[in-house]
Amino acid sequence: CVPTPLDAAHNPDLSYVRSATQSILPHLRRGQLVILESSTYPGTTEEELKPLLESAGLQVGTDVWLAFSPERIDPGQKQFKLHQIPKVVGGITPACTERAEAVYGSVFDQVVLVSSAKAAEMTKLLENCQRFVNISFMNEMLMLCEEMKVDLWEVVTAAGTKPYGFTTYYPGPGIGGHCIPVDPLYLLWKARAFQFDVRFIELAHEVNERMPEFVIRKVKKALASRKPLGQADLLVLGVTYKKDVNDMRESMALPIIEGLLAQGAQVDFYDPYIEQLQIGGRTLQRIRLMDRMLEGHDATLILTDHSGIDYQQVVDKAPLVIDTRNATAHVNKHGNVILL
Repeated sequence: CVPTPLDAAHNPDLSYVRSATQSILPHLRRGQLVILESSTYPGTTEEELKPLLESAGLQVGTDVWLAFSPERIDPGQKQFKLHQIPKVVGGITPACTERAEAVYGSVFDQVVLVSSAKAAEMTKLLENCQRFVNISFMNEMLMLCEEMKVDLWEVVTAAGTKPYGFTTYYPGPGIGGHCIPVDPLYLLWKARAFQFDVRFIELAHEVNERMPEFVIRKVKKALASRKPLGQADLLVLGVTYKKDVNDMRESMALPIIEGLLAQGAQVDFYDPYIEQLQIGGRTLQRIRLMDRMLEGHDATLILTDHSGIDYQQVVDKAPLVIDTRNATAHVNKHGNVILL
């Protein structure tokens, strides 16, 4: 279970998978089971791992067993314990699937068997592509509602009262993390090998890439009556890719802060999980979240809605709050809050 990032051209980078597989070859012996859990494109287990394992002289499906089982960890969620999350498993051969099922069955309440490793790989991508497309759609609606002067947060809340046929997704400053903005591009890359354009994924990626610029424009517009963005002192609350985790992978806070700095703004940040940031050759140290810090900045920009932050304090003390997560939905406001 190793990282599967994108390279500079947004193509799959399987170097960690290949390196990990190479590292076990000297220790591989008959009867062992090898399982890949890293999110990747359909065909990786069969096309990449199988030949490498068989280069050691052992045949997959006869001498050693090989399967894929996508990880389904949701950092920060507390509703489900690990063993309660159904485990999808697909092997290179039926015998491989059977042995992987035996291993996972000793841990998980439910093991879901699919016909192949490729089907298991596609399962993970489908899960993440669905979220990627739907959240990107909400972000595009956010940009449209900005022009139409409609509060999308209000609209989403109202639509969410429908007891059937509507699944609630929320807009935000962009989709980060190691899975949702990355995995769909693995599928996009693989689809091109079949001369197939996955238009929904392409459009979702385009929308997600536009979100940092949209947030920066929103900050600039919100400050217009006070001072130019290039002269503003800004405080960013939350820089991790999602609430209540310390994970910075693909966090949209980084390009947003970098863009604000590039336009001349002074930026401080507070995140209970992160002590410092390296952005554009600069090192930003976390400040303490005190009344005088909130009062001393021209605007406070909420990028990640960590549970441990006192948003009533933020609204009470900050001259201007730009809330990209609707974190202030349940506090008493004073007319100084602007939703993304």
